[in-house]
Amino acid sequence: MTLPQTSRRAASLLFWSGVIAVTAGVLLHLPMFIDCADMNYMMAGMEMDAGMYVGMVLIVLGTFAAGFGLLPPKRDAVPTPIQSGTGPGNGIGGEGRLTGAHWRLMLTLTFALIIDTMKPASLGFVVPGMVREYGITRPTAAILVFGAITGTTLGSLIWGALADAMGRRAAILLAAIMFIGTSICGAMPSFMGNIIMCFLMGMSAGGMLPITYTLLAEVVPARHRGWFLVLLGGFGLIAGYLAASVCAALLEPVFGWRILWFIGLPTGVILVGLSRFIPESPRFLAAQGRGAEAEAVMRRFDIPFPPAPPVSAAPAPLGFLKGPLAGTTLGLNLAAFAWGMVNFGLVLWLPSDLRARGYNVAGSDVLLAQSALLALPTSIITAALYARWSTRGTLILMCLLTACGLAGFALPIKDPLLIIAVLMIGANGIIAVLLPYSAESYPLRIRGRGTGFVAGSSKFGGIVVQLVTMAAAVPPLATAAIVLALPVLASAAVVGRFGRETKGRRLDEVG
Repeated sequence: MTLPQTSRRAASLLFWSGVIAVTAGVLLHLPMFIDCADMNYMMAGMEMDAGMYVGMVLIVLGTFAAGFGLLPPKRDAVPTPIQSGTGPGNGIGGEGRLTGAHWRLMLTLTFALIIDTMKPASLGFVVPGMVREYGITRPTAAILVFGAITGTTLGSLIWGALADAMGRRAAILLAAIMFIGTSICGAMPSFMGNIIMCFLMGMSAGGMLPITYTLLAEVVPARHRGWFLVLLGGFGLIAGYLAASVCAALLEPVFGWRILWFIGLPTGVILVGLSRFIPESPRFLAAQGRGAEAEAVMRRFDIPFPPAPPVSAAPAPLGFLKGPLAGTTLGLNLAAFAWGMVNFGLVLWLPSDLRARGYNVAGSDVLLAQSALLALPTSIITAALYARWSTRGTLILMCLLTACGLAGFALPIKDPLLIIAVLMIGANGIIAVLLPYSAESYPLRIRGRGTGFVAGSSKFGGIVVQLVTMAAAVPPLATAAIVLALPVLASAAVVGRFGRETKGRRLDEVG
């Protein structure tokens, strides 16, 4: 995947032209949505106008143009490796210090994780309104969730491979462009149109999360890596759910459920605009034979020890399933699968369940927002445990906390605020720890694939519970919570048996 005979300037022009085309395509969908204000923004059964068809063409062409502009340049005939060096560290950042560039990167990628988390989190808020507008049953509406989660599963696998082939930065920006383009899901007048667009939206969301952790693991100094990654992940994930619930509480009663998808337009544009703060991994650049670019990133991030020399051996695409990594992969993917069943099952059922208990739309959304707000400060505690105590132990602890939160739903409590908060602390703690732990467990050449596979397993758990929903076999919430607690406890046991401690471990020890 190279871009022969094309200058950097031409590639940049192609990328930004694609971004503009995608943005213009989305804007062409807004007039029809705005015209439906007197119908409470309901568009079911309406015919798409010419502007929407033109907009779709622009989105498709713009996405391909931007993606082509992101392809890595052709390697030099004689690679220019960086100066070799040895010494302590993680093979990239060594024992270096955190710089302003690191903090700008953290803020940018936190924003990326927030809008990435808002995508699947919004599903629980849009389904009740979608059921009313299209006059469908809850099992039928589950087809939409099934399509979206299937998209996230495939996205995790595809983006993991893309990150290893075209670069971590390029994969993140391509996901951001798809955030923008798939926001037209809010303008789809048919239920089938929503399913298709949510599938594509899921692909972009599934790709962002694992690649973010992969990039950070290869840029942040070893002694800061643990707390840095987990704090970013925990804060980004909880803040993403908080943002989704706040937007639902403020916007959905006024503009209807469709507005929650259109949020992808401004947030995606902002993320692309912040791309200057997102570097390419110096280890990836070195492996590509782009030594001068690797050195530039190292100077920018004050990296004292250079990456390993360019890697010439072809990567084994499924190396994380074999040999000594097999047990680690089993434990990580079981934990991911269990988390997916909770996050895409119970958490997505909560808004509907709360409304069935007597909460109105605004009341249920506010309750969930309050729960997320209570869980937000615990990100700091989770990061501290991961960095100071134990990486494996923190993951196990979050699994146990999630199981406790699930067990709480079996108790006869009228106000579920505390129970939901405990569940969010545990569940968000699992995924905040799981992907950094995965990125620290796999070698460079398969790090994107291995982490993406774990992320895909987390979405596969959601596919299973949505199949249950589509079959109209969803048990009462209390029963579902107890059943889901079993695989969470099982994953804690398997991680305890096969997981490896990565605290203070150098990345170069695993390639």
